[in-house]
Amino acid sequence: MKNVVVLGGGYGGLTLVHELLGKELPKDAKIHLVDRLPFQGLKTEYYALAAGTVTDMDIRVAFPVHPQLEVVYGEIEGIDWERRLVAVSGHDPLPYDSLVIALGCTDNYHGIAGAREFSCSIQSLSSTRRTYQQVNDVKPNGQVTIVGGGLSGVEVAAELRESRPDLNIRILDRGGSILNGFPGKLQKYVSAWFTEHDIEMRSHISITSVEQGVVHNGDEEILADVTIWTAGIQPVELVGGLNLPKDRMGRLIVNEWHELPDFRDVYVIGDCASSAFSPSAQLAEAMGKQVADVIAARWQGKDIRLPRIKLKGVLGSLGKKAGFGLMGSTAIIGRVPRVLKSGVLWMSKHHIG
Repeated sequence: MKNVVVLGGGYGGLTLVHELLGKELPKDAKIHLVDRLPFQGLKTEYYALAAGTVTDMDIRVAFPVHPQLEVVYGEIEGIDWERRLVAVSGHDPLPYDSLVIALGCTDNYHGIAGAREFSCSIQSLSSTRRTYQQVNDVKPNGQVTIVGGGLSGVEVAAELRESRPDLNIRILDRGGSILNGFPGKLQKYVSAWFTEHDIEMRSHISITSVEQGVVHNGDEEILADVTIWTAGIQPVELVGGLNLPKDRMGRLIVNEWHELPDFRDVYVIGDCASSAFSPSAQLAEAMGKQVADVIAARWQGKDIRLPRIKLKGVLGSLGKKAGFGLMGSTAIIGRVPRVLKSGVLWMSKHHIG
C-alpha cells in the first residue's frame, strides 16, 4: 500500500493532490487529504471577503472526488516520526509512506503586546469572516486602521474603500513607504491612488502595543474602531513547535526534493518550507507540482532532478478597476494588471495552470 497523507488543502496541498490524481496512480495507492474545512478557501482573495465585496461562496474551491482519495476533516494534533503516523482530531491515526506538510501560515505579531487579542486577521477563512463582521459593524465616519503596508494591507485598504466609502481608512507601516521592496514606480502609483481615494498613509510607525480601540506608537495613541493586522506571517503553530532545523523565518529547511533531510519521504511545501522566494500562492503551487513528480518517480523506482522554480510575477488589486504588478523586472499599473489578476483567480478556481 502506498499511503500519501497531505496536510492542508490550500494552494500547495491541493495542487499536489490534483497532480497525483492526474497521473497513472498505482492500484495500491491511497491519498488522504487532511483539512479543517470541506473545501479550499482562496486565501489570496481573503482581503475582498474582509471588505465585503465578495462572499465566501465566491472564493470556495471544491475538493476533488476520486476513488483513491479520502478527505479527512479535523485538526492535526501531532506527527509520530518513528511510527510514521499523523494524529487527527476525531479520527484514527493516519499511517503514511509519504507525508506532505502544506499547512500554510499564520499572523506574526512580533511579540507586540495586545496585537493578537485586539486586532483582526485575514489569515484563515473563519478569522476573515469575523473581520468582515467587525468592519461591517463600524458606524459611518468610523475609523479602520490597517497595520502593515505590504501587498495584503494595500489590497485590504483599497477594497475597503470601494465597499465602505463612508469610512476613514488608515494604513500604518514601519518602513518609509507602502509596498516597501517593490519598485518606486509601483510605490508612487499606489500612493497616488490612495491619496486620490482619501486613504491615510503613515510611515515609520513603530508599534509598541495594541489595546481595544488604540494602537500605541510609542507615546502616541492612534485611535481606531477596528484594527486589521497584515504586518507579517510565520508558519503555523504545529510547524513552529517542531524541533527541526529552520531558517530565520521559522520555515523548515528542506533538500532539493522539498524533503526534510532527516526524514525520507516527508515533504514540506508552501509557507512552511524554507525557500529563496518570498511565500506566495504561486510558489506553493509550483512546489506542489514538483513534489507530485518526486512521489510519482519514486513509486516507479526512478531518480528525478527538479528544475529551478521560476515564478511569473506578482499582481495586486486596487479595488475592482485598477491594479499593479511586477512581471520579472517590469512594473505594470492600471487596468491591465487587475484584469490579469481576475484571470489568475478564474484559473485557480478551475485548477488550470
